[in-house]
Amino acid sequence: MAEFNYVALSRNGGRETGTIQAASLEAAGHMLKEQGLLPTTIEPKDTHSIFDSLKKVSTVSLSEKIGVVENLGIMLKAGIPISRSLQIIVRQMKNPRMKEVMGDIYNQVQSGKGLAEAIAAYPKIFSNIFVSMIRVGDMSGNLEKSLEYLSVQLHREADLKSKVKGAMIYPSVIISAMLIIGVLMSIFVLPNLTSVFKDFAADLPPTTKFIMAFADFMSGNATLVIGVMIGLIAAVIAFLKTPPGQRFFDNLLLRFFLINTIVKKINLARFARVLSSLLKSGIPIVSALEVAGESIANIPYRELVLQSAKDVKFGKTLAATLGKNERLFPPLVVQMLEVGEESGTVEEILGQLAEHYEEEVDSVLGNMSSIIEPLLLLTIGGVVGFLAVGLIAPIYNIGSNIK
Repeated sequence: MAEFNYVALSRNGGRETGTIQAASLEAAGHMLKEQGLLPTTIEPKDTHSIFDSLKKVSTVSLSEKIGVVENLGIMLKAGIPISRSLQIIVRQMKNPRMKEVMGDIYNQVQSGKGLAEAIAAYPKIFSNIFVSMIRVGDMSGNLEKSLEYLSVQLHREADLKSKVKGAMIYPSVIISAMLIIGVLMSIFVLPNLTSVFKDFAADLPPTTKFIMAFADFMSGNATLVIGVMIGLIAAVIAFLKTPPGQRFFDNLLLRFFLINTIVKKINLARFARVLSSLLKSGIPIVSALEVAGESIANIPYRELVLQSAKDVKFGKTLAATLGKNERLFPPLVVQMLEVGEESGTVEEILGQLAEHYEEEVDSVLGNMSSIIEPLLLLTIGGVVGFLAVGLIAPIYNIGSNIK
């Protein structure tokens, strides 16, 4: 969708200038005429300004998308036409990127496209869940209900993300501070402490010799050490962004004994919530599984759910295909899905599973600090104890030799 500058005559004969977004010059002229304007000049706008560049790179938060869904649902329930509702939303937008996107969606809807088709042009902003649920609402004529289900799904997703981020802030800050302080002490503090022992001929314990050698290396190669650390961090981050790196990291999370349980619960909660919302909105089970699979970030879970969509398409039950991997889908989930498939209440069962695992995630994340604090204290205590033994014990040996 391009942006055009225009000069036009209003109904009272006045001259108006402005910009308009449209698919082509002809579409822009048609839209201006619908607004009661007679265009005299229409030309493409130069979009290479700094402001336009900033608009393209600005991000769209989940809360902004929730606001769009909720406001659109409220206005549709009030009987406001969808084109008018989108126009109001565009005027309310503060984020320049979201304002531009919603303006384009409004123009597409004005030109005759469906809402689902319009938002599908922005896959980086609106996920498959958005597109699928709105498409079903468009087709069924019950867009308000689809937006209501979508709002619930987005709120749950935002709540889960917020709790996970909140639980990870404390250990991340503490571990980062420990590493930074440890490196600085090794470079600037330990060499001053260990230099005292170099003037004595006393036999030093192995721990002290190790600390002295480590301090000498760190102080003598400070630039190299810091450069290597930064390089390693950058290399790890770059590796984790590649498909093999993502797969390695996701499998590591599922096997790491301290966090594998919480990772499984988070993925199960997201799967159950997304699939339940999609089925309630009227999306067929195979399409719903495909969309739910794409919405899961963890690669092993994503691949299993996408494979289950293919299996269900060929006649297998959902419980049977997910039950092939008990490590990812425990017997509780499989048994409840079996009951749901036999009774025809899969979406209700999935909703119960989502609530169950969301509550468990809340409980685990709420106790995260009480679990991590003892481990951090033990780690800090071990390092301090090792340094104390390595630095204090030789002092007593030196004192004994002097006596």
